[in-house]
Amino acid sequence: MSLIGIEPKEIWNNFSALNEVPRPSKKEEKVIAFIKNFGERLGLPTTVDEVGNIIIRKPATQGMEDRTPIVLQSHIDMVCQKNADIDFDFETQGIQMFVDGDWVRAKGTTLGADNGLGVAAMMAILEAKDIAHPELEALFTIDEETGMTGAINLKPNVLKGEILLNLDTEEDDEIDIGCAGGVDVTAFQTYKTFASTGEIVTISIKGLQGGHSGMDIHKGLGNANVILGRLLFKGLEAGTVQLISIDGGGLRNAIPREAVAVLSVSNAAEFIQKINELKLEILEEFSSLEKDLSIEIEKTQSALQALSAEDSQKIIRVLKSAHNGVYRMSPDVPDLVEASNNIARVELNEGKLKILNLTRSSVDSSKYDTANQLKATFELGGLEVEFTGSYPGWKPKPDAEIIKLMKSIYEEKFGSLPQVVACHAGLECGIIGANYPKMEMVSFGPTIKGAHSPDERASISSTQKFWSFLKDILANIPKKA
Repeated sequence: MSLIGIEPKEIWNNFSALNEVPRPSKKEEKVIAFIKNFGERLGLPTTVDEVGNIIIRKPATQGMEDRTPIVLQSHIDMVCQKNADIDFDFETQGIQMFVDGDWVRAKGTTLGADNGLGVAAMMAILEAKDIAHPELEALFTIDEETGMTGAINLKPNVLKGEILLNLDTEEDDEIDIGCAGGVDVTAFQTYKTFASTGEIVTISIKGLQGGHSGMDIHKGLGNANVILGRLLFKGLEAGTVQLISIDGGGLRNAIPREAVAVLSVSNAAEFIQKINELKLEILEEFSSLEKDLSIEIEKTQSALQALSAEDSQKIIRVLKSAHNGVYRMSPDVPDLVEASNNIARVELNEGKLKILNLTRSSVDSSKYDTANQLKATFELGGLEVEFTGSYPGWKPKPDAEIIKLMKSIYEEKFGSLPQVVACHAGLECGIIGANYPKMEMVSFGPTIKGAHSPDERASISSTQKFWSFLKDILANIPKKA
């Protein structure tokens, strides 16, 4: 369904055009060309750096030349998740959208509102002829979702703006002034395989909500890999278990919705009985939160070889003991998760095991405390561990002038004060700020729910509110110091 005609048309028309372009993280060639062509078509100075970040510059509107120059910033990649029963190729197809009341949704896939609505808003500002604004630079970064590659490789002295407006926050009553950093913790090992001697059983978990591994980590949502670890650990009580394969989760920043394990067991009847007993307990635990959770245990067949019972037991114990979820709440900011871990991906195939985690924290020391707790657990199980892709958090500056301005505008427009918060997601502000330490930064955006899952949806009325707020901020940026 077309979104043409939905207000504000300036944003939804651009969002519709953007969502016709495939843009998975690390495969952004098509969307880089799309944004570059957009800037050049407007006749604006447009550059693409070595890694693919695009910067489009637009002069101040008449009468705004003496105002502080700003940077508008969003990322062009999107999380690609789909329901198992949906046939969809994120590398070749555009997102199929529809309107559901006040919400824009996608048909069985992520919507790409994270951060596509920010991108669309920037496009709307760039092409507008009747919106007052200072001199601005529109920075479109790549690969935010799987490595922050664009922000990490953005060179110093490229940007001239003194205030950065990041458009990547997902609650329209929040002004974000800080975020968590992160590090990938990957455990891996290769095992000998043997012909299995028992009966083959398959455990399938599906129907979980999933969600953002930062913003949703405190909600108690089901993690398919964690549930699988519980079931397999219970199965050890029934006798010999030999793992054959595991396929659980997907992207590092998405809470896993599905997992499948194939294994050989010495006593299938007792194994299935014990697993089914725990299955009922798990379904009861999640009955109010994960209404579509499905756990299936059945005898099947497999042509693959199995790991030894000893190696299988070590892996199962690792999956049961590795920390997942909130690790520490902030002692300084009420209700803020300081440190957490998401067991994002578990893959065992032909004897090769890999367990991918994303550890987050707003405090560097607790980030590595969490990561080292995982490292110790994995090493006790005989796995090797690597830390990669570390990126810094964003330290709040609540007294920044842009924060004061935005609070004042918000209160005048909407009759209440916004929430000034720090979030547990990974925003690019901290990374960009490392090279631009004097730049004031803030993040805000329209309301988006279910990001990083096929339940992702964007509020139409909230997008209208966000657009009005953004235009007023641009019109009231103060004069240069």
